Amino acid sequence: QVHLVESGGGLVQAGGSLRLSCTTSERTYVSLDMGWFRQVPGKEREFVAAIKSSGGSTSYADSVKGRFTISRDSADNTVYLQMNSLKPEDTAIYYCAADPGAYSGTFDWAYGYWGQGIQVTVAL
Repeated sequence: QVHLVESGGGLVQAGGSLRLSCTTSERTYVSLDMGWFRQVPGKEREFVAAIKSSGGSTSYADSVKGRFTISRDSADNTVYLQMNSLKPEDTAIYYCAADPGAYSGTFDWAYGYWGQGIQVTVAL
């Protein structure tokens, strides 16, 4: 069983930065492809970023491209989402996910494991 724990969320002013972390307790599962998604109450969960197990390939939603960076550190069993130039529309609950199998990392339905979610609020 893969256990994912997000941290690093909170309240920030527009234009500011936050770094989200997703730590897995199973060292071997750091080898899985992983992604970040976000959801606003009343709306569907949307793709934010994904990273291959090797760390060599990443993908981003158009809305965050150039502002967010996904990375992984195998030594710490952690995937990071560095969020810069934050906007109020980035406000959401952010979820870490692991193991989309053979499917594209942009599809939330493909992921087998999810964290509990963490709130990010960007104020004007």
